[in-house]
Amino acid sequence: MKVALSLNYAHAKMELPIQRILRAEQLGFDSVWTAETYSSDAITPLAFIGALTKRIRLGTSIAALAARTPANLAMCAQTIDAMAGEGRMMLGIGVSGPQIVEGWHGQPWGKPADRMRDYVAIIKKILKREGPVSHQGREISLPYPKDAPGSSGLGKPLKSILHGNPNIPVMLGTATKGNIRLAAEIADGWLSMHLVPGSLKEYIPVLEEGFAKRTDGMTLKNFVIRGSVSVKVTDDVKKAIDAAKPHVALYVGGMGAKDKNFHKDAMIRRGFPEAAERIQELFMAGRKDEAAAAVPDDYIDDEGLMGPPDRIRERWGRWRDSGLTILSISTPNDEAVEVIGSLIGK
Repeated sequence: MKVALSLNYAHAKMELPIQRILRAEQLGFDSVWTAETYSSDAITPLAFIGALTKRIRLGTSIAALAARTPANLAMCAQTIDAMAGEGRMMLGIGVSGPQIVEGWHGQPWGKPADRMRDYVAIIKKILKREGPVSHQGREISLPYPKDAPGSSGLGKPLKSILHGNPNIPVMLGTATKGNIRLAAEIADGWLSMHLVPGSLKEYIPVLEEGFAKRTDGMTLKNFVIRGSVSVKVTDDVKKAIDAAKPHVALYVGGMGAKDKNFHKDAMIRRGFPEAAERIQELFMAGRKDEAAAAVPDDYIDDEGLMGPPDRIRERWGRWRDSGLTILSISTPNDEAVEVIGSLIGK
């Protein structure tokens, strides 16, 4: 299992923990991943990081489909990969949620699974440069159809001028079983959102259904599965758990519509259905502190590594043996990076 570093999107001020990233590279971290929502984008920071580092791989987790055309994302990826050193760039993509897709990007929610299928197909065609790119999809077509609204009728298939890396991996960030199956069918990996040690086994049959539809020989053995764990070095485990609850309450209670919230669904699948309903009810009523207090301690502790270094080392084996290809460390400070760095390869 390889170890990675996750970076959040910017809040009120744009900042990148460059010294922490450089230290992570020294300690043997495999990759660093950027995020985006309706804040800083996931692409620009990777170009900056790539210029200041030498080896650590660069990934998006996730680049939102609605933010760019597939051609533009392919251009961004192969440009950064060429500048930073071939083989460092990885594309994690996802649909985000309808509130962001329609409210921020002004795009229709449409049929996300069809859009992801078209998006991945177009990116892979562009990167491989086997010919001018043409794709007639259910959600996205290239070139733009001559009979579509506003068309000039002059579009024609084109081939990338840049001879980029044809093997930049494309991974899907998703939480629904249908789209996890789709990741195994069309992508190079799955960026999971709520996996904890012991939970991967329930998704293996779903992944195998996707692999069965492929013709390129992709199997579970060479398919990337990336998980994420929050790390907090502290002598007060309870305080660390409580500090993480508002973030969980925000996502379970307010990140999505009442009847379409992937994070709430994930909490239910993890065995906390009553808590998930209560958190959403309180959060949507504006009682955010009560919603945070309703998040179960075990839910937080199971998906995190919190406590003194000895407790983190003791619990590390559960993650190391979880079946993940990459484990990304989220919300770390410098001390957490040092502790996790000491565990790489162990």
